[in-house]
Amino acid sequence: MLDRPSPSMNDRLAMYNANTLKLGLFGANCSSGRSATKVPERWSASWADCLALAKMGDEAGIDFLLPIGRWKGYGGDTDLHGETLETITWATGLLAATSRVTVFGTVHAPLFHPIIAAKQIVTADQVGKGRFGLNIVAGWNEGEFEMFGVQQRDHETRYAYAQEWIEAIKQAWGPLDDFDFDGEFIKLKKVRAKPKPYGGARPLIMNAGSSGSGQTFALRNCDAFFTATSTSRQGVDATAKMVQDVKAEARTIGREIEVFSIGQVICRPTQKEADDYYQYAIIDNADWGSIDRMMEIKNLTPQTLGEKVFAEKRYYFASRAVGGYPFIGTPDRIADELATLSRSGIRGIAFSMVNYLNEFPFFRDEVLPRLQRMGVRAKN
Repeated sequence: MLDRPSPSMNDRLAMYNANTLKLGLFGANCSSGRSATKVPERWSASWADCLALAKMGDEAGIDFLLPIGRWKGYGGDTDLHGETLETITWATGLLAATSRVTVFGTVHAPLFHPIIAAKQIVTADQVGKGRFGLNIVAGWNEGEFEMFGVQQRDHETRYAYAQEWIEAIKQAWGPLDDFDFDGEFIKLKKVRAKPKPYGGARPLIMNAGSSGSGQTFALRNCDAFFTATSTSRQGVDATAKMVQDVKAEARTIGREIEVFSIGQVICRPTQKEADDYYQYAIIDNADWGSIDRMMEIKNLTPQTLGEKVFAEKRYYFASRAVGGYPFIGTPDRIADELATLSRSGIRGIAFSMVNYLNEFPFFRDEVLPRLQRMGVRAKN
């Protein structure tokens, strides 16, 4: 692990490198990753595979690893996300085994007491010498909350709670040795939280709230807005306008925020090979049972939508909603799309693959050098 002087907030925001476009691997802590597919080579999410991927990504200069906060699978033939590794523990182990990459923990605010979460995060950050990042989740999956005996709050109230939660976390990370916190939802007395985050600067904070309340929360509290929204899945032009709108709104409250997006990469030597594999893995072998369950949780059913609209939504979920925007093609095509997104204002892309270990080496060897030549990535 690299030794470095105490990091500044700017160091953390830059993820300790000069890459204009930050690239991250998304969802590797969950079985099947971000692909609702039945193909036999789908991702395992075993610790051995996650560790091998993290080391490979770290050596290649990948900027961050972003896990999914998931507690229960979606059923279907594969039980999509049925096996998952808890994200703060996962991050701590990977930080101990890597030198450069920033590793996020994805934390459900309503399920983690803020003082415990603050301590867990500081521990991970100390292990990684300033390379831990926090992805806050306000929560939406009621089936998961039932596992904990926690009542899901209504949409607006869950962000009001998350606001107090992050304020309490930041106080625990702050300079005071002792403090009280008297909120509407969270009341803490004689809190003592030591040590503090590594080097004195707090971890990078990200949020992916897609609603108006979620975006407002992100703009007020976070360093990065993770655009897991339908707009970010529609293409480059729509994404560019969204970035401009988000940044403009942040400036109205005196803040600057970086915008990240998501995608699924299938990169092959020829366009036909990439298209054929996308059709095979993501459409022809889709795990429709898990997709149907995911839609049902969101109250998207034939009864609520009608058969025709439901069929359209179902195809959309398989093709774009689970994995995000599909980057499908040759190294030239994918590098061009990524560079175009970078120039439109996107700060980073978190991407998944059907099998990360099998597919990442080709991306590393072919796409990353192209992005360096295009000027959006520094030489590793």
